[in-house]
Amino acid sequence: MNLRTKLTAAVTLTFLAASALPASAGVFGKKKTDQTVTRKPTPAQNALIDKAILREAAVIKTLRERQPLVETYIQNMRPDPAMIQVPEMDAHYLTRINFGKEITEVGYADGKKDSTGKFGGIKQALGGLAGLTKSLHLSYDEGGFVRMVVIDTNGPNGDAFDRQHYNFYFVRNDFLGTVPTVVFDVEPIKRSAGRFFGRVWVERNGGNIVRYNGDLAGEDKDRAEFYHFDSWRSNVQDGLWMPTASYIEESDPKSPAHVLKFKAVSHIWGYSLKIPNKDTDQTSLEVEGAIDTSQQAPDVSPLQAQREWVQQAEDNVIDRLYTAGLVDAPSDFDKTLSDLANNILAYNQIPTARPLKVRILLTTPLESLSIGNTILISKSLIDTTAIPTTDGAQQGANLNALLAFQVAHILLGHRVDTKYAFSDRLLFPSERAFQRLPMHHTNAENVEAAKKAMELLNAKDLADGQRYFSLYLQQLQAREKGLPELNKPQIGDGLLKPDGTFWMQAIVSKGPKLDNNDLKQQGAMPLGQYLRYDPWTDQVIQMHTTYEPLLSSRDKIPFEITPVYQRLTYWQPAAAPVAAPAAAPAPAANNAPVDNAPAAQPAQAEPTTGTATPPQN
Repeated sequence: MNLRTKLTAAVTLTFLAASALPASAGVFGKKKTDQTVTRKPTPAQNALIDKAILREAAVIKTLRERQPLVETYIQNMRPDPAMIQVPEMDAHYLTRINFGKEITEVGYADGKKDSTGKFGGIKQALGGLAGLTKSLHLSYDEGGFVRMVVIDTNGPNGDAFDRQHYNFYFVRNDFLGTVPTVVFDVEPIKRSAGRFFGRVWVERNGGNIVRYNGDLAGEDKDRAEFYHFDSWRSNVQDGLWMPTASYIEESDPKSPAHVLKFKAVSHIWGYSLKIPNKDTDQTSLEVEGAIDTSQQAPDVSPLQAQREWVQQAEDNVIDRLYTAGLVDAPSDFDKTLSDLANNILAYNQIPTARPLKVRILLTTPLESLSIGNTILISKSLIDTTAIPTTDGAQQGANLNALLAFQVAHILLGHRVDTKYAFSDRLLFPSERAFQRLPMHHTNAENVEAAKKAMELLNAKDLADGQRYFSLYLQQLQAREKGLPELNKPQIGDGLLKPDGTFWMQAIVSKGPKLDNNDLKQQGAMPLGQYLRYDPWTDQVIQMHTTYEPLLSSRDKIPFEITPVYQRLTYWQPAAAPVAAPAAAPAPAANNAPVDNAPAAQPAQAEPTTGTATPPQN
């Protein structure tokens, strides 16, 4: 069994909800909760527990009406004398969960062919589970991912989290962000596999479970390994708290330095996507309020017609990626990136009649792509390049370099295949999006685009920033052997050539040498550094965090998974739209950079008085 299969199996088994023991395995359980640190609930607390049980059943009912996406990324760790531990290998997969009559999952095939000529995906990744599950005395079924989404899905309706199966003990009152919670320890009455054993945070006002932390019930001697998880939920609508993310880690018991065996994170989004039909996600839309202005339009020149045809293909592909849950809904941060991309053209005095647009690819692998005049950049590229400085110069320079590569593709005419202008080409199930919409460029096109990107970045206003992206690439080069899945693009262009060097290798020599011991120098950030997304609307949101100064080189954790910790808040309805003022006359066309565009902000908010400040540039 390969490492990816083992890691995938490990996290999958963590989330297993409907697992069954072999007849010979017997029943196992944990020791009872230490009652010296917990107390029996008061009548008011018991009433809150009863409400939480009802709300948990309501969450399951809502999940049955949805088909969210779940992405899991895993890093296997190894000891390192300088950093204590670093990633040794990783695994990544994406799946859509169906909470219908039977809980199932459908993986997003990655579009890469294996040795048999067949496309890979979740089925291939889980192909070797039989041997591992046998050693753990567990059996696997395709509803395994549900374990991180709800607490207990045993029982005919998947809602076995109740007083007939669990005991509850009061621990304390607590705040998670601005949300008041009551914390309870939970243990199963009958100690059997698949029962949750741990701690829950119950939101005080509505009785919703907003966080739970623990593992499966059982004795260590009865199975080979345990996998602990910490699951969080978000208030996505009035009174509705839905699963958002889970963090999983397990330590190596043989390591005197307490090195982790692996750590993983799962993100859940796409709750509001239209539920796909049996064979396709396509739907018929009626555009309300549209005004037919076709008779007012001037004649279209042949070149305009060609560009409109390309635009139609671009729009079709972007819309299809959005309905597949892979691209974010338009957001303010997208506008910021779009301004940066158009400024690259302005600094190079390149006129354009069609402004560039930028959207975020919601998946983890480091990749970017261009579809017509729209650039897609993965969320993890944004996160890991968001180096905190007082002026935001390092983050801005990194974004310019990432955007310049795809701007170069657009300028060189490496356009989207116009076959997608025919809408029937987009009629396929969402999990086939990576296979049916390969947007990556050829090696020759990437070489040509890298050369053109360097020309764009040599503009007077951009040249000084090359040194920052040099540090980023050097940091990635130092870690890339342990992160093959993070560097494997799913649909677009990665940063690495097939030989392990970078497409934009020429920029590496533009900066200082990477020094891990220099606390004033930081090449890359951990995953999840800068953006979060609303799991209901799929919009990305810039995070505002306080600055955490580096105390040693071990605080540098580039490209690594970190624990999930959310500042929970209550949902607020969107503000009523303000009537737009009368349109002002359009300004004369010019090619000047956007002076009042929202600049790329420092990745972390400036600290308050008395705390350390981010490095100066």
